[in-house]
Amino acid sequence: MIDYIKGTIEELTPTETTIENNGIGYKILISLQTYEVLNGTKDTRIYIHHYLREDEELYYGFASKDERELFRLLIGVSGIGASTARMMLSSLTSDEIRNAILAEDINKIKSIKGIGLKSAQRLILELKDKVSKGAGAENTTLFVPAANPAVDEATTALVMLGFTKANVTKAVNAVLKEKPTATLEEIIKLALKRM
Repeated sequence: MIDYIKGTIEELTPTETTIENNGIGYKILISLQTYEVLNGTKDTRIYIHHYLREDEELYYGFASKDERELFRLLIGVSGIGASTARMMLSSLTSDEIRNAILAEDINKIKSIKGIGLKSAQRLILELKDKVSKGAGAENTTLFVPAANPAVDEATTALVMLGFTKANVTKAVNAVLKEKPTATLEEIIKLALKRM
């Protein structure tokens, strides 16, 4: 099993790259996330997911183990193939995908080409517990609301105002990402601006 390929970038487009290693050129399919990291570099290390079927053999490449782990989680969901998972990683960052799953933001997931309502619901249902436990991430730096005691109060207050739990969670997470030490009042005010 190939973990990574280290070599020289011979060709690079937003969807694929060719990496030369010891005289062999490996054609590797990539996401836009990986393209942005590789663009402008000559030598690289790219993490590989070897995709093997009866009629095809492909290499999917990722600039980080983190992105590869999320890709593997996504293709583990029934109805999500390797092409769709790559499209997801090209449309949203790894953190945006994880946060959308945690916040049960169906609309954000549906905004990705090739993902319909049922696929988005299945993705959330099958991955929410795994993502909340840190699966699909190289390190578990996911936001944990309990870190700030005002979060629970702010969330409850906003839900009582009539906002959905998913939208409230998304807005509160965004506020705390920008301002981790926000007070209860600041969280509510800034979250209201985002909804």
